[in-house]
Amino acid sequence: MAGEALTENRLGACSSPYLQQHADNPVAWQPWDEQALRLARDLDRPILLSIGYSACHWCHVMAHESFEDPDLAEQMNRLFVPIKVDREERPDLDQIYQLAHQLMNRRGGGWPLTAFLSPDQKPFFIATYFPREPKFGMPGLGEVLEKVAAFYRENGEAAAQNGDAVVDGLRRIAPAGGEALDSQVVQRLRGDLDGDYDRTNGGWGGAPKFPHAGETAFCLRREALDGDRAAGRMALHGLRAMVDGGLYDHLGGGFFRYCVDAHWTIPHFEKMLYDNAQLLGVLGDAYAHTGETRFAEAARETVDWLEREMRLPQGGFHATLDADSDGVEGGYYVWPYEEIAELLDETELAVAGRVYSLSRSGNFEGRNHLKRTRDPEDAAEESDLTPEQARRVLATARNRLFQARQERVYPGRDDKILSAWNGLLIGGLARAGRGTGAARYGELARGAVDFLRDNLWIDGRLLAVHKDGTAHQPAYLEDHAFLLNGLLDLLRWQWRDTDLSFARDLAETLLERFEDPADGGFFMTAHDHEALIHRPKPGLDQSLPSGNGAAAQALLELGHLLGAPRYLEAAERTLRLFMPEMKAHPGAYVALITALEEAVAPPTLVTLRGGETAREWQAAAQSGYHPRRRIYCIPDGARDLPGALAERINRAEVTAYICRGTECSAPITEWSAFEQALAGEA
Repeated sequence: MAGEALTENRLGACSSPYLQQHADNPVAWQPWDEQALRLARDLDRPILLSIGYSACHWCHVMAHESFEDPDLAEQMNRLFVPIKVDREERPDLDQIYQLAHQLMNRRGGGWPLTAFLSPDQKPFFIATYFPREPKFGMPGLGEVLEKVAAFYRENGEAAAQNGDAVVDGLRRIAPAGGEALDSQVVQRLRGDLDGDYDRTNGGWGGAPKFPHAGETAFCLRREALDGDRAAGRMALHGLRAMVDGGLYDHLGGGFFRYCVDAHWTIPHFEKMLYDNAQLLGVLGDAYAHTGETRFAEAARETVDWLEREMRLPQGGFHATLDADSDGVEGGYYVWPYEEIAELLDETELAVAGRVYSLSRSGNFEGRNHLKRTRDPEDAAEESDLTPEQARRVLATARNRLFQARQERVYPGRDDKILSAWNGLLIGGLARAGRGTGAARYGELARGAVDFLRDNLWIDGRLLAVHKDGTAHQPAYLEDHAFLLNGLLDLLRWQWRDTDLSFARDLAETLLERFEDPADGGFFMTAHDHEALIHRPKPGLDQSLPSGNGAAAQALLELGHLLGAPRYLEAAERTLRLFMPEMKAHPGAYVALITALEEAVAPPTLVTLRGGETAREWQAAAQSGYHPRRRIYCIPDGARDLPGALAERINRAEVTAYICRGTECSAPITEWSAFEQALAGEA
């Protein structure tokens, strides 16, 4: 096995920014492709698989400590076939080996993921970060490399048994349900969320603390649908804590990935498109529900950041911003007190200092990360200002700090375009726009749709990644399901025939290329995807909603809209498959349980036909927060409508068709009758 060291680092030809970060390493990194896998088989060497992403802080640490070290590189190149994977481009590989880590170590994994595989891709040892030298109770990477290589060389049969056991374990944890739908899991999830809620600080769980957008949306729904005020209090308390806390960028807008403490004070400073996409939708819902301006302001500032710093001129949105700036974690965002004092005048410093609790000692390694602890109105009296004056002074102070921050070294940006994350953002923009009335959000969402359709929908197939003018990588379940949901959200705001056509194409692709029609559910990869050691059917929510949950939600809505029973049946097969998991661990299946709720009690679906007056009816009916109300306004000039929609013609200035599940009312042409019908919705 050991012998001549590999010499060629092949990452320079890859478009992934994460892989490009490692293209100059002395490690002979290979991308995951047939050439690298064949090399491992030909040499009978184990694969050293390293999975990470460009905004990952500890990935950077391990790279600088170990992958740039010539001695460690020599070990890797001599003993292994080193393969580097961008988990954002290959979520299938990441999911498989994260599950393998969980099976082998009885705990969750993370990034960087460091896996040692036999040449047939089966893991026999797997961990996460290793330091260069022994510390933190962990062995140094050099020692690990030698011991793992020796184990494989001297105990080949045991290594093979380890790999076979993992593959068998992956097969055994795959969903194998098929139970009848049980809506009781909605209340079980409600109970679990109540038990895990942090009533002091807001949000769920302790440190590290993540935003949990799906859980927040679920609790808002409970108040709106069930009158469950306690659930509403959890949602709004937690969302306020996020908007006011250090999770939020108070100068530039947008949310960081998570906070390292339980108090929402210090974040891990990376910004991910998918977090902001999900939180945008929740902010729109919360504003529609409460009218609290802080939610609309946070949505507006987040969209400003997205448009200013994350949007490609052609319409798509980049993936991430790094946590590090010039090699310093959070360096772009935190402030020495002395620098703030130099930039602000006395009044500005007094107001900003009180609002953000600024101090000379700071709250992050001697510096200040902004966290809003008081409202400007509360600081007004102490500064001898009116509330309006205090708000203006704070706005001026924030602008001064923002302009000064613009002069700093900017964090690294991963500028690839991911179909899945852009699909989430299209839906988030549409929900935030509907909730706040901001028309610009719809324009941005439509631009993103057009970019994906023009650049990643090629010959009737969706691709997952776009970078430097080129699309690549066959799309996954999440790409199709998130984009389909985003299109439906956007269609509910402003109808475009092309968007309906795109949605139908995506739904057909899900059924033809991803569904398991026999046992139910959707595979993460298409039927003709590269064969790997496992083919997951993702049901668990993680940082993203589960692909099966998103697919079930979208197919339920599209099935009712088009009157297409096979979409509804595919969604129900999916829900039946995951029913045992939802019962056993409801808190891990929020997306699927949300779909289940709509399968058991379908929302009110309204189709309006007409011109400008129909749009006015739609706007009035959508005012406020109505999670069980779905309103589509189809203009009279719409073309190529499928059967059920084509039959819903306009019979007057406006005609409304109201359906609940498979039961539809007679056409309504008078506003008073329409208003009365909506008032009686379940």
